[in-house]
Amino acid sequence: MTTQELQALKNKFDIIGNDPALNRALEIAVAVAPTDLTVLITGESGVGKENIPKIIHQNSLRRTGKYFAINCGAIPEGTIDSELFGHEKGSFTGAAEMRRGYFEEADGGTLFLDEVGELPLPSQAKLLRVLQSGEFIRVGSSKVLKTDVRVVAATNVNLRHAVSRGKFREDLYYRLNAVPVLMPALRDRQDDIHLLFRKFASDFAVRYNMVKISLTDEAVALLKSYRWPGNIRQLKNVAETVSAIESVKATPGSEKREINAATLAKYIPKDEPNLLPVKADPQDEQFSSSEREMLVRTIYQLRQDVDYLKSIVLGTGAPVRGNVSEQSLISDGPGEAPDEQFARVVQQDSPDTAAAPPHEDAEMKTVAGLSIEKTELALIKRALDKYKGNRKLAAEELGISERTLYRKLKTLDNA
Repeated sequence: MTTQELQALKNKFDIIGNDPALNRALEIAVAVAPTDLTVLITGESGVGKENIPKIIHQNSLRRTGKYFAINCGAIPEGTIDSELFGHEKGSFTGAAEMRRGYFEEADGGTLFLDEVGELPLPSQAKLLRVLQSGEFIRVGSSKVLKTDVRVVAATNVNLRHAVSRGKFREDLYYRLNAVPVLMPALRDRQDDIHLLFRKFASDFAVRYNMVKISLTDEAVALLKSYRWPGNIRQLKNVAETVSAIESVKATPGSEKREINAATLAKYIPKDEPNLLPVKADPQDEQFSSSEREMLVRTIYQLRQDVDYLKSIVLGTGAPVRGNVSEQSLISDGPGEAPDEQFARVVQQDSPDTAAAPPHEDAEMKTVAGLSIEKTELALIKRALDKYKGNRKLAAEELGISERTLYRKLKTLDNA
């Protein structure tokens, strides 16, 4: 494509920027548009992936056909097959009439499947079939139907990684990835950041009759230094927020309102280290964040119980016991992640790292190596021996109620 043709394309689809990677993605879209090849668009959320399927459709032989954009991640798993392939009347509760799915409605046109990586595996098998043969079956039917649809898919996840974890079909991945198109992240388009900000600020000023916002050189440098995890979508929000708060209503003779770096900094989120993107590891997903937090809390509570039992044996006075508070889990250093909290709590509980009190006797060292149940039993027996079998006095010595002592004795005897 010539420079003029490329700029005309950007103007038509309201695309701002001159980054080489962006230009390359647009050129590929135009080049493959006349074919029926399946296109897979990859890139982070908010980079503008939705523009590519529109360009492909408008420059293809299917431009007079229908165009549908479906967000696969926004459709519940139980209804995704009905949305894509349709259903027969009475096929499930609520199916009051027959419904044609998107593949049937888009016959002769283009279907954009956004967030295709969110499709459940059974739906992936059906999608693979329709891509290979054009055949599909409505939910609740046994009749095979045919369709002629150009599919363009997009994802913001690593599908290769999803394939390796068994979350995405390998054959479907290769079928979708006939023509890969990569949309660059905004932080990789340094020279385009200010262009986009000016465009969003100008559009906002025109829409609401406000004075247009401009930036000083220091403010532009600050704008470019931020990593923009939300990409173009986040930049637009910042530009509109700054315009709404820092600008004023336009009046005859009013000029641009210049914003310096100090003012702009108030609208750019702090780039905290624990929010930086990290490389995904399959083993990271063995536990969810809530499960890891629960483990941290459980280990911390266990450590409190052990300290409590030690204090009784050593006669140092029982510490206050209670539930783990939020403050108890605050990290020692800035930006400590849940996994680091987990490692820190385990390390603190470890016999190798925990310093034994100088007055700890040999019997306590033996007790510390036992299981919690055996440790409790040893402490209870010691208290009973001390008070010659008087359970009330033994319970007071242990700092528990007499009823709890009875229950523990019964549990330990049955163990």
